[in-house]
Amino acid sequence: MNSLSRRGQIILGIASVILLTALSLVAVGVLSSVVNPGGTGFLSRTRCVTPNLPGPVVSVSLTNMCGPMMRRPNDMMGGAMRMTADRNTVAHGPVSFLVTNAGTISHELVILPLPESQIPGTRPIGADAKIDEAGSLGEASNTCAEGTGQGILPGASGWVTVTLPPGRYELVCNLPGHYAAGMYTQLTVT
Repeated sequence: MNSLSRRGQIILGIASVILLTALSLVAVGVLSSVVNPGGTGFLSRTRCVTPNLPGPVVSVSLTNMCGPMMRRPNDMMGGAMRMTADRNTVAHGPVSFLVTNAGTISHELVILPLPESQIPGTRPIGADAKIDEAGSLGEASNTCAEGTGQGILPGASGWVTVTLPPGRYELVCNLPGHYAAGMYTQLTVT
C-alpha cells in the first residue's frame, strides 16, 4: 500500500466519522421532537412570543444540570437545579414574572408568601415530593402562555402577572422533587 492511498483512507475515515456524527445529531433532534412534540428536541426548541407585561418584570431562569457528576446526597432528581431572578426586590403592586426554562426538563414557577421567620428552601416536603402550595398568589406553568399549565417546556417561557403587597415571597418550582433539588429563590416586595 503506498502513502497516498493510506492518506486517502485516513481522510475518508475522518469524513465518515463526521458525517455519521452529524446524522446522529439530526436523528436525536428529530426523534426528541416526535416523542415530545412540544419542541423539546435540541434542534426544535420552542420560541415564545411574549406580550407586553404590566408593572415591573422579574425575569426568572429555571435550570437543571442532570447527571452523575452533579448528584447531591438525597437528591432524587439526580442533579442540581436552580431558580434565579434578575432582581430580588420590587415595589408593591402589579408585578409580572417572565419565566424561561433553560433546562432540559419541564419546570414551573409558583409564588408563595414567605413568613419573616422562615428561611427560603426550608418548607416541609410531602410524600409526593412537593411542598404545600396553600396561599399561592400565582403560577407560571404554561408553555408560551400566561398562568397555569402542565409545565414550561425546555427552551420555552411562560408568564404571570400578580398584585403583590409588601412582604417576602418565595418563588419555587413545585414539580415533584424540584424544590428539594434547589429550585427556589426569595423576592422582597417593598
